[in-house]
Amino acid sequence: MAFLARIPSLFVGLILFSAGIVANLHAGLGMMPWGVLNVGLEKLTPFTLGEVSQVVGLAVLLLGWLLGFPPGFGTFANMYVIGVSIDWIIASGLIPIPQALPWQLGLLLLSVTFLGMGTLLYIRVGLGAGPRDGLMMGLVKKTGRPVSSIRGAIEITVLAIGYLLGGPVGIGTVISAVTVGYSVQLAFRLGGYSKDTEQLDIYELARLLKGEGDL
Repeated sequence: MAFLARIPSLFVGLILFSAGIVANLHAGLGMMPWGVLNVGLEKLTPFTLGEVSQVVGLAVLLLGWLLGFPPGFGTFANMYVIGVSIDWIIASGLIPIPQALPWQLGLLLLSVTFLGMGTLLYIRVGLGAGPRDGLMMGLVKKTGRPVSSIRGAIEITVLAIGYLLGGPVGIGTVISAVTVGYSVQLAFRLGGYSKDTEQLDIYELARLLKGEGDL
C-alpha cells in the first residue's frame, strides 16, 4: 500500500478513536485508565483534555523510544491528531451528554465500538504504533514478559495515578476494560485480518505495528 493511500484510513481511524474517547467521557460512568489519567491531569493544569492527551502521548512516545521501540509517522500522527480531534469534538457538541442511565450505557457501548473500529483503521496501515502501544512493546522487549502482563501492569498503574488525581472512575471503567479488547478483536475479524487476534504473539504484533503484518 503506497504511503499516501494509507493516510485516509489512518486519519479516519484516529478521529474515530477520538470520538470513542469523548463518548467514553460523556457517558459519565467512568473512563478507561488513560482517560482517567488525562482527565485527572486536565483538572490540575490549564490545558484542555486534548492538549493533556498530546503531552502525555509525547512523554509516553519518548519513553517507548528509549526502551527500543522507535516511533513511525503514525505514532506522531496518533499523538497529535487524537488531541486535536478530542478538543474539536467536545467543542462542536457532536456527542451529547446524556442524563438517563440507559442512554449513558448506550453511549458507553458506542464508545467501545468506536475505539475498536478506530484501532483497526489506524493500525492496519502499518505506519507505526500509537505512543502507548510503543511503550507496551518497548517494555515487553526489555523485560521479556508477556504482552498481557505488561499491558495489565501499565493499565493498573495509569488507573491508580489517574484516580488519585481525581479522574473519573466508575462502572464504566470496568465495562470498558472488559469489552474494548473484544471490540478490537471483532473489528480485526470484520476487517479481514487473516489470523485470530487472540493468537497473535509478540513477534506478530510487533510486525503488525511496524507495518509488516498482512492486513
